Amino acid sequence: MVCTEFGGPELLAVLEEPTPEPGPGELLVRVGAAGVSFVDGLIVRGGYQVKPPLPFTPGSAVAGAVAAAGTGAPIAPGTAVLAPMRSFGGFASHVVVPATDVVPLPDGVDGAVAAAAAESYATLVFAVTHRVTIGAGEWVVVLGAGGGIGLAAVDVARSLGARVVAVASSESKRAAATAAGAEVAIDYTDLKDGIRAATGGGADVVVDPVGGPAAESALRALRAGGRFCVLGFASGEIPRLPANIVLLRNRSVIGVDWGDWAREVGGPEGNAALLTDVVDRIGRGELRPPVPESAPLREAGSVLRRIGERRVTGKVVLVP
Repeated sequence: MVCTEFGGPELLAVLEEPTPEPGPGELLVRVGAAGVSFVDGLIVRGGYQVKPPLPFTPGSAVAGAVAAAGTGAPIAPGTAVLAPMRSFGGFASHVVVPATDVVPLPDGVDGAVAAAAAESYATLVFAVTHRVTIGAGEWVVVLGAGGGIGLAAVDVARSLGARVVAVASSESKRAAATAAGAEVAIDYTDLKDGIRAATGGGADVVVDPVGGPAAESALRALRAGGRFCVLGFASGEIPRLPANIVLLRNRSVIGVDWGDWAREVGGPEGNAALLTDVVDRIGRGELRPPVPESAPLREAGSVLRRIGERRVTGKVVLVP
């Protein structure tokens, strides 16, 4: 699927090309499932901080089987793998990736689950291993808890022994968050008071991938020493958080950008180690991502449209 101009996801077009061949140290992966995220839609519209040169193929993570290995590549054909894409390109039937980037999947970890979980769970595992501490018994509030990143936040916080309050806009999304491990699920009505009532006085941590007016209400609901984690702005509105509310009671605002870390500080080796940690936790049953919805690769545009309009609960993968 190729994007030739920035705009609506319906502009994506199918392009038939010869199957690529891996070079030295590279792997050809036959894609079984390509993960889809809200960020993919932003990139296609030209609204993300990273703008790839046109034309390009979206998609940041795939799972599949190694179809061929270039000279010196240490992973044998037939191996089930998760492959992050350095410069996008995942919405395809085959991808060529450096062998150093690829993570073999443990037995019992489904490829579609791994592809769907890669971006959201990597973000949250990065958050709790590099950016913020969540202790057992602490109250963690997750905004946008019915989306892919929100459900991952609920699951990761649950795995650490936290007590989770899920905030979501519909009954179906709140039900999904409860199934993922949230102890309480509420809507956005009177959010500050709702969080304080649910937590018995205030939250220890807020995970916010939504932004907009809910952000300030959630910030005000933090107890002393509370941490507010900024993950994104799915609402389309970047909030202006009042510094005096951060100052009061020693609150903190923490940015969480796994993508920037993976490109710069962590690099391919650090990112591969992080993704290995993610799939190992899934394989051990510590993390329990839900089975994603699947759609044909050719429907990438309509899937991105649904995600952008927040009409998807959980995650979707594209199947070539």
